[in-house]
Amino acid sequence: MNSRRKFIRNLVGSGVAGWTLFADQSVLAAIDEQLQAHATLPVSVTAEDETFWATVQQAYTASTNIINLNNGGVSPAPKVVQDAVERYNQLSNEAPSYYMWRVLDKGREGLRKKLAGLAGCDAEEIAINRNTTEALDNVIFGLDFAPGDEIVLTKQDYPNMINAWKQRALRDGIVLKWVNLDLPVEDDDYLVAQYSAQFTEKTRLVQVNHVINWTGHINPVKKIADAAHARGIEVLIDGAHSFGHFEFDIPALGGDYFGTSLHKWLSAPIGSGMLWVKKEKIAKVWPLFPGESPQSDDIRKFENMGTRSFPIEQAIGQAIDFHNMIGPARKEARLRYLKNYWVNQVKDLPGVRMNTTTHPAYSCGIANIGIEGKEPGALDSFLFQHYNIHCVAINWENIHGVRIAPHVYTSLQNLDQLVAGIQSFTS
Repeated sequence: MNSRRKFIRNLVGSGVAGWTLFADQSVLAAIDEQLQAHATLPVSVTAEDETFWATVQQAYTASTNIINLNNGGVSPAPKVVQDAVERYNQLSNEAPSYYMWRVLDKGREGLRKKLAGLAGCDAEEIAINRNTTEALDNVIFGLDFAPGDEIVLTKQDYPNMINAWKQRALRDGIVLKWVNLDLPVEDDDYLVAQYSAQFTEKTRLVQVNHVINWTGHINPVKKIADAAHARGIEVLIDGAHSFGHFEFDIPALGGDYFGTSLHKWLSAPIGSGMLWVKKEKIAKVWPLFPGESPQSDDIRKFENMGTRSFPIEQAIGQAIDFHNMIGPARKEARLRYLKNYWVNQVKDLPGVRMNTTTHPAYSCGIANIGIEGKEPGALDSFLFQHYNIHCVAINWENIHGVRIAPHVYTSLQNLDQLVAGIQSFTS
């Protein structure tokens, strides 16, 4: 467990000499006190301790007037991360080309190591990007395919990735093979079989969602990857909603490529993401933004995007420190507890259809609820108009419902409002 003292030391150590990051010392001290009290307790106990999480909530500046339950879109950053962005921004604006390129740019290597530590991989496999779309597009547009080569993906994939593959099909003559998942499901064999049924001798790559963003469904990625590799097929993993959400090591998923957004569950600054490429695969992928050596085996070739927001990039380090201070296992347990808390109170209401299972192998903090005979947008609008709850209506392929995604700053009182709203809507 990271103590408050170590946390502050990490914050200062990852900053620029002479620049103190102004975190709320009293909030950090209160969190540290709670962490010490829970040091030897099971994470399942901490997950239900409202005093502990009420203290964590004080580290955020989330609105008290709008209940934000769309953290699956973008999560707010804790105050210490916001402060880091502001301080790095102030420094940059003193002499931009000097402080950005000669000072802050040098911090990327330390950040790369911190991300690798959290991802359980080699730092030489991590590139820092701005979001999942940019990370995955490096691979989608960077691999060589011939006309007739087949790519397997699902109709439940994220639209940006689907459109990227469709563009490659239009330009290069590759063939897209579609999986259409019937969710929710608690059956690994079914899920692996749906992908495997599309594999042929022409299949070159399969794209797999680690977490399906529409419903929060967690795929058995390792089993799908093993089935693909047995046929000589590469695996691209869309990890937009898994990294920082629950614990795993990226290499253990069995894929060849992995992309994620850090501004979702890690609560890093908005506009931050990460690409992982298996070391022996780096040289074969052409970077989305070319540099001098596009065929090198240096992961840094995927960071050649010119001028970018150095303050946002460098403040990712503070988000990692905050995440580690709370503890990834505690955070995962809390997110799953919050999901189950509201779902268990509404799942048996008349007309309710849960589009997400509560089985821990197949879901964590996200769930999707549908109401028979009602459009998702009607429930979405009702919750906002009458309960000030912000969520998102989903109408995509065979998924129709409202996605609910709380975070660690979400209180049970917030979720009680959600339950009351759903009860009122269905009555």
